[in-house]
Amino acid sequence: MAKQLRLLRLCALLPVSLLLGAGSGVAAQDSHAHADMEAEAAPAQVRSLRWSDPATWPDGKVPDEGDAVTIERDMDVLLDVSPPALRSLTVNGKLRFSDERDIELSTEWIYVPGGELEIGTEDKPHTRKATITLTDNVPGEDLNTMGDRGIMLMRGTLNLHGDREHTWTKLARTAEAGSSAIEVLDASGWRVGDEIVLASTDFNPRQAERRHIAAIDGNVLTLDAPLDYMHFGEITFGVDERGEVGLLTRNILIQSSEDSNETYFGGHIMAMVGSKMFVSGIELNRMGQHMNLARYPIHWHLIGEGAGQYIRNSAIHDTFSRCVTVHGTNNLRVENNVTYNNVGHCFFLEDGIETGNAFVRNLGIQTKCHPTLPCDPTNLTLPHQAMDGQRADNILIPSDNTASTFWITNPDNSYIGNVAAGSDQIGFWIALPQHPTGQFEGTEISAQTWPRRMKLREFTGNTAHSNFDGLMFDRGPAPDGTFNVGGAAHISRADPSDAASAPVPSVVDNYTAYKNRNGAIWGRGEYHLFTNLKLADNAIGFTHAAGAPGAAPYTSRVVDSLFVGESGNIGNPTSPEEVAYGRSLPAAAADFPIRGYEYYDYLHEVVNTRFVNYQANDQRDAGALSYLLFTSFGMSTHNSVEGLTFEDAKPVSFPPVDRRWASDFGGRAAYRSAAFHDRDGSVTGVPGSYVVIDNGIASHDEACQIRSSWGAAVCEGDIGRFHIAGNFPDFGNQPITEPVILDRDGRRFEYNGETTIGSGAEVRVDTARDAMSISLREMDQGSFVILQLPGFTSAARGAEQASLDALRAASETAWFRDDNSLWVKLVVEDAAADGDVLVQVGQLRAQATIDVSRTGLGG
Repeated sequence: MAKQLRLLRLCALLPVSLLLGAGSGVAAQDSHAHADMEAEAAPAQVRSLRWSDPATWPDGKVPDEGDAVTIERDMDVLLDVSPPALRSLTVNGKLRFSDERDIELSTEWIYVPGGELEIGTEDKPHTRKATITLTDNVPGEDLNTMGDRGIMLMRGTLNLHGDREHTWTKLARTAEAGSSAIEVLDASGWRVGDEIVLASTDFNPRQAERRHIAAIDGNVLTLDAPLDYMHFGEITFGVDERGEVGLLTRNILIQSSEDSNETYFGGHIMAMVGSKMFVSGIELNRMGQHMNLARYPIHWHLIGEGAGQYIRNSAIHDTFSRCVTVHGTNNLRVENNVTYNNVGHCFFLEDGIETGNAFVRNLGIQTKCHPTLPCDPTNLTLPHQAMDGQRADNILIPSDNTASTFWITNPDNSYIGNVAAGSDQIGFWIALPQHPTGQFEGTEISAQTWPRRMKLREFTGNTAHSNFDGLMFDRGPAPDGTFNVGGAAHISRADPSDAASAPVPSVVDNYTAYKNRNGAIWGRGEYHLFTNLKLADNAIGFTHAAGAPGAAPYTSRVVDSLFVGESGNIGNPTSPEEVAYGRSLPAAAADFPIRGYEYYDYLHEVVNTRFVNYQANDQRDAGALSYLLFTSFGMSTHNSVEGLTFEDAKPVSFPPVDRRWASDFGGRAAYRSAAFHDRDGSVTGVPGSYVVIDNGIASHDEACQIRSSWGAAVCEGDIGRFHIAGNFPDFGNQPITEPVILDRDGRRFEYNGETTIGSGAEVRVDTARDAMSISLREMDQGSFVILQLPGFTSAARGAEQASLDALRAASETAWFRDDNSLWVKLVVEDAAADGDVLVQVGQLRAQATIDVSRTGLGG
């Protein structure tokens, strides 16, 4: 009875609404009606006190188990003992942990309204063990809309500084499966008993392994148990695939109690407006509250200006929702942290309003979509192009089933030297909304902010491995958080508020990606420059879609880069097919054809780039240069290469259709016209030539050499695009009303979208249509095609010729009619002509057009 009376007496120091919460539920993220808290004047005098001294407390008694404790504004209290488990702790003044002994503090929550919680300082880090355990014996509280089971700051300050700075390193040599010792590049400052985690160096992110250090000899660590998997530790063919080793142990530990392993309702740290967090060298364990918005391990929430604040040198592991959340806050520094075994987007820029933040040398290992369930992602593989996973009941926001280690919603932030080492889905996802969403949806500042037009501030030295996709630069969210597999193109402008201002390039530099099960890079947009790429062991190295062709000098440009098909890292073969092959494979199907650089859409350039180990074998096809299989959308003869080299690599693979490998399999138009321009002959040996898929129309014996092993032909002369207007569905394999058949030298081709064609081609066009509009584009001045149109009688323009020979000799568009056919010579008389729009993407226009009919058109 005395204990209950004492609890009531201490509780009287807090407003009931703050102690017990405003209700039983957690406030939604987009309903931030936070209670106002007016700033109070500093007390006239601050008393320096000790927790263990009874004179510190109003009733003359040291707090007991279950007490609700308040540190008043005039109190500076040194926590010099480990108190019994508290009901709660409110810090209006200051609470400091003693560095003279190990301290443990257990409480339901800590509320810091204008006060300060300090464990060490930047100048004098804490050296003893300090542990805060957040319990949940009174569920459902909502403290000033900040929820429950957390350290919650409202104009408060959090100073946490542990004594660890060296947080992760790499293997110095390969660690074999079964080994009980590893050698790392740098083990300085690590200690016997520390817990470490080795990242997967294979396609499977679940090959990450945690161990304790049993002994240390220089940089050789003896482990407490043998390794289950091989972890690669070499630079192979010029690509650094040395596996990362992260340190999980810190002397300052903040965690939830063990019951959260069953409920997934962990602790959280949340800083509200006016608050400041300076955090270094801490460990966060069992943090984040699954399926609860705004309850994350550490969370800057609508702070605004955050310059000078940071989290660094810390470990965040075994969380239930995210890792580090930056929301409505600018100019923070997130540096040198290690994360492991986390759920949902890990390093999380929330709404797309956040700018100037620096994410530097962070290591994220094993990012999961859900604590126990598998992902149901949205991506270009045929089973996952629907949005079912975005509507699932067990995700926080629609994109969480396609979880990323780094979720980037505004490009005006810096990402330097980070590693995404094993996500269920994506390593780095640059997911740009049109305007900031969430809390900022519909606001004036949102309307004035254009993430898809802002320059990528800095993205350099980053690495992605053991993910599904390494770098996704596409698929930004709509206001409701959903996204499509094809959309959200980015082109940065000198003035992002002015869509007509000059484009400026965005640069991805010195990016390394290996052992990604799908792609190392997928991009969409214009003026994207990729320099010094090092890509190896990926199913696909590089794919890029257009956003607005012609709006910038190029869509994408890859320069001074390295692509390796298969490196010295054989992985951990497990399936019978892998064991027989002698290495792990990226796709479930062992015969999946690996590709280095694949063409898609308009105006992509590859310059001064080296391709190694792309050789077809009995197991699977391979090629250094290929195309998006088997796309219906977008190809261009303006795509080009220059200064390429090949070592043990088949330069080109344009494979025949196999629906199993399709990313996009609709009207089957674009892939059948795949082509690129070999400016200097570094691919073909023929400077100025074009490599075209061997579809029977683009290639011709007189101008082309068939390369059967490539599925392509090498053609000299000008190559462009041939277009017929009308009902030719791009997608869905819809039937074509009144089909058009092209016939060149007996090789027949059903037209169902633009095809590549060479200048000088003579093609027969068979159709039941009464009229057609036929165009050329992407051709040089003076280039032409000659068309035989059986049953047609009239052309809308051009001079009539007396014979077929006269038609062939004509220098301008002309026509000739014999007893059975209309013959047309369509000539590009002005390469800069601005004709009709033929392709809506980027408003691609005709250079020359002629209308033909079975009835008179005035010709």
